[in-house]
Amino acid sequence: MDRSKNYFNPYFGGVMVGLLLLATFYITGRGLGASGAVKNTVVTTVHSIAPDHAKDSEYMSKFISDDKHPMNTWLVFEVLGILAGGLLSGSLAGRLKWKVEHSPKISSRRRLIFAALGGLLFGIGSQLGRGCTSGGALSGMAVLSTAGFISMISIFGTAFIAAYFFRKNWI
Repeated sequence: MDRSKNYFNPYFGGVMVGLLLLATFYITGRGLGASGAVKNTVVTTVHSIAPDHAKDSEYMSKFISDDKHPMNTWLVFEVLGILAGGLLSGSLAGRLKWKVEHSPKISSRRRLIFAALGGLLFGIGSQLGRGCTSGGALSGMAVLSTAGFISMISIFGTAFIAAYFFRKNWI
């Protein structure tokens, strides 16, 4: 089976992301981003379980107010839409399967551990960097921000260096 027929043309996908980014700037006045949705979800969860702790926290208290619920932000719906869209796309293309992609040289368990560690480091980095790759690099470059270009160079440069150490898990 020719798997290339199950994927969008990457040039078409790139144009669509660009148009989506343009529409996001026009409608919301800011670019794309996903780390804010995770932050809002965490703040809402902590505030639901331990409201006094959330209000006493210098970080979390900034996102809690009486007139605005932390989950009332378009970022949360953006991430939910991404998850639903990915599920729908995979289903329509016949690629929706329960499996772990990995090299024959490593186990599924090791792959999942590396994925979890990478996700954790990404989450920490997105909070330290005040945004994720889509917010900092993609949206920043779209408005020709110097910080956006530096973010993108840093992201790809770090990934290129890290790939040297981790490629044995894939080759």
